[in-house]
Amino acid sequence: MELTVNLGENSYPIYIESGILANADTFVAQVFHGKRIMIISDDHVFPIYGQKLVKALPSYECHSLVLPHGELTKSFQSLPRIYAAMLESNITRSDLVIALGGGVIGDLAGFAAASYLRGVKLVQIPTSLLAQVDSSVGGKVAVDLPQGKNLAGAFFHPKLVLIDPDVLDTLPKRYITDGMGEVIKYGCIKDASLFETLSSAPSFDGLKDRLSSIIYRCVDIKRIVVEGDQFDTGERMLLNFGHTLAHTIEQYYHYERESHGEAVAIGMYQMTKISEKAGLTVPGEAERIKQVLDTYGLPCECGLPVSALLDAVRLDKKNLDNHLNVILLHAIGDSYIYPTNLDFFETAGVI
Repeated sequence: MELTVNLGENSYPIYIESGILANADTFVAQVFHGKRIMIISDDHVFPIYGQKLVKALPSYECHSLVLPHGELTKSFQSLPRIYAAMLESNITRSDLVIALGGGVIGDLAGFAAASYLRGVKLVQIPTSLLAQVDSSVGGKVAVDLPQGKNLAGAFFHPKLVLIDPDVLDTLPKRYITDGMGEVIKYGCIKDASLFETLSSAPSFDGLKDRLSSIIYRCVDIKRIVVEGDQFDTGERMLLNFGHTLAHTIEQYYHYERESHGEAVAIGMYQMTKISEKAGLTVPGEAERIKQVLDTYGLPCECGLPVSALLDAVRLDKKNLDNHLNVILLHAIGDSYIYPTNLDFFETAGVI
C-alpha cells in the first residue's frame, strides 16, 4: 500500500507493507543519495530491530544512538547527547537521520534532525501502533517542557515513512492498547464506518486480518487533513480530538501513569460527555465511545477534578486569538472546532 502526502516541495511517500523493514534499502535509495545514516532508536526497539535495519541498508555507512525508552526521554536534556553523537559520526547536511521507534523517538529524532545544522533529511520508521497510525505522519516534531507536552517543536516533514505492520507482533499489549486510542480517534472525527468496524470487533485480535487496511485508513485521513492545513491553524486541529485533556493528564502524572493513547481515550470520552450536556453533541455518543474503549481495554476516567488541570489547559497549542479551541463531535464521524473558554469545563467535576 502506498500513499503520498502532497505538500509541494515537502511531499513524501508512505509505504505500508508487511516485511518492508527488510527491504528498507530499496525505499531509502529513492529519497537519499548520500553516504551516512544516523539511526536513532531506544533500548526497547533497537535490540529487536536495530541490526535488522542496519543489515537492510548495506549501501550506507550506518551509525546508531540508543536512548532510554519512555516519554521522559523526549526533553531538551536529550538533545545535546543526540547532537554530540551526530557530530562524532560526522553527520552533515547531506546525510540522513532515521527515527526507528515509537512516537517519542519519532518526535525527538525529528526535532533533532530539524535543528541540527538547520536541517538534516529525515526518514520515519515507526514501530508502535500509535506512531504508525498517527505521529510518524504530518511533520510535527517536538520535545516536552516542564510546563506541558510538545511545547517546543517545529514542522519538519520526513522524506519517507516506512510502516511495517509485522513489527507490532513484538509490541507489548499495553502499547497495542495505547495505539488503539488514536485509531478510535480517527473513527470519531472523520469515519463513522471505521468506528463501526472497531465497535463490532470483540478485541484487537479480531482486527488482525484487517490491520494493514485500518492503518492505511488512519494515515489516509491524516494525509487529507494535513494537505489542507499543513501548519495546524484550521482543520488540522481536528486531529487533536481528546488531546486538550490528554496532554494535561499526562503532564499531571509526570508521564508515568497514563500513556498517551490512554489519556486520549479519557479525553475523548470526557469531552464528549461535557458537550452532550451542553447540547453540542447528539445524545448517546459518549456512551458509544465508552463501549469501544472498553472493548480495547482503554480507560474513560482518571479520577482527577478538572480544576487540577485547567492551568495546563491554558497552554494548549490550539488556543488562538484568546480563544480556547476545543474539538467536539456533532456525532461519531463528524467533528468540529468549537471556540470557547475555560467555562466550558465548569460542569465536568471529576473526570
